[in-house]
Amino acid sequence: MPVPKSFALSSGHSVPSVAFGTYEPNELRRQNITESVLAAIRTGYRCIDTAWKYGTEKPVGEAIRRSGVPREQMFLITKVYV
Repeated sequence: MPVPKSFALSSGHSVPSVAFGTYEPNELRRQNITESVLAAIRTGYRCIDTAWKYGTEKPVGEAIRRSGVPREQMFLITKVYV
């Protein structure tokens, strides 16, 4: 069975079925997150997975700004830790 391109949400929006993850436990390699996310967006990803705990929200935002893809075409997933 093929993977669907997206899933419908009760809000009327749809979320892409495949997301690009940005977790990087090695702080030294986190400097590459912006370029990695930018490359993912350029290859067609429109769903990015991030979290405050990952420490990648700023580079993800920078990649989205630099990509030129309108924000309303992007879907961000984040987590709240309590």
